[in-house]
Amino acid sequence: MTEKSDRKTRNTVLVALAANLVIAVAKTVGGLVSGSPALLSEAAHSVADSVNEVFLLAALRRSRRPADRKHPFGYGKERYFWSLLAAVGIFVMGGCFSVFQGFEALGAASGQESHTGYVAGLAVLGVALLAEGTSLARALYQAHRQPGAGIGDDPALRTVVAEDGTAVVGVLLAAAGMALHLVTGDAVYEAVASFSIGLLLGYVAFRLGREARAQLIGEAAAPELRDDIRRLVEAQPEIDNVAELLTMQMGLDSLLVAARVDLVPGLDSEEVELACVRIKKSVKKTWPQADQVFLDVTEAPSDAEDSGGAPAGAAAAATAEADGRR
Repeated sequence: MTEKSDRKTRNTVLVALAANLVIAVAKTVGGLVSGSPALLSEAAHSVADSVNEVFLLAALRRSRRPADRKHPFGYGKERYFWSLLAAVGIFVMGGCFSVFQGFEALGAASGQESHTGYVAGLAVLGVALLAEGTSLARALYQAHRQPGAGIGDDPALRTVVAEDGTAVVGVLLAAAGMALHLVTGDAVYEAVASFSIGLLLGYVAFRLGREARAQLIGEAAAPELRDDIRRLVEAQPEIDNVAELLTMQMGLDSLLVAARVDLVPGLDSEEVELACVRIKKSVKKTWPQADQVFLDVTEAPSDAEDSGGAPAGAAAAATAEADGRR
């Protein structure tokens, strides 16, 4: 993920933020005038999306800070943290309020709705559908054109796509609930619409939160990438065996690679050092995102270890320690 891609993502987030701010005001005014619980639920949804987009802008800015002494691996995981906050915001500000509005609609007396207000509310939803659809189309277009990454790779872009997609569905649910309430005079249709919007937002928040949590804890690189790195390391003439290969995504364009390798016999210390430096450079050159590469020289398991005895590496370490005390 390059800075150019980040600028495109930031522009996409800014478009979504501008659209949601205008739509949130319009939905709130329309909901208060018409007294529509479904429209007020959608207003809360747009407010939540607006707050979340501020979180995403913070994520884009803060995740690009260079590594320092306090954070030697950089700030790439800031992106995942702010995306997690956005998921919580969707659930609390959008989902919970929508469910509350559903209960309010069930307890409200029928026949008090304003015909003029409902028509204006439906018109507001029509404009919102157009704006949300435009923002969603832009986000999907960027995800399609973005090289080397998809919707699932960038939490900021993934959140915008999820928010806009949910907003389009939510507008359709609110419009259906309002129209049926207006035609039949039965508020239960709006209650169902509000409950549906709340459940939809809760599900989306859960999915986004689960993805952000997994990335914050530390996800490995894709299996195909791990296999390619292992093959490259094993192909080096100094490597006898790759005992273990561990990877962790530190950010969108930052990958930690740690390998335990067994070297061929007969290498002196200088040859080992030169081989390690060359292998690290080769990995970084082939995969620029692998900016943190560590090699741990170990020994392959001996027959004694396979049969339950002490590992050969442990025996060698104990011998070296004993020699050092002499």
